[in-house]
Amino acid sequence: MSGNRKPALLYVLSALILLEGAGGVGATIYLVVEIFAAPAASFGTAIALALVVAIAAVALVLLARSVRNGRPWIRGATVCVAVLQLLVAYSILITREPLLGWVLAVP
Repeated sequence: MSGNRKPALLYVLSALILLEGAGGVGATIYLVVEIFAAPAASFGTAIALALVVAIAAVALVLLARSVRNGRPWIRGATVCVAVLQLLVAYSILITREPLLGWVLAVP
């Protein structure tokens, strides 16, 4: 047996983070389509939001890859992502349409 086997839960965590990254890619696509399909109150803000979501999606995909590789810094990064995700979810939960907030808060 090899002494370098990684725990199975590491692969589960990597898959969950990759799934969140895929959701971020989907959200980016949705936001870009919305920029062209519906008139935004502020065009610059809509572009900035789409760009921030795209950067977060790429960061999540790279984090999932690092989790799979077992990098030593992943614990802090995953906690940071979870805290930021909860803060964004809370800010959405206090709006009139809190469904997306629950989608962010549950994972």
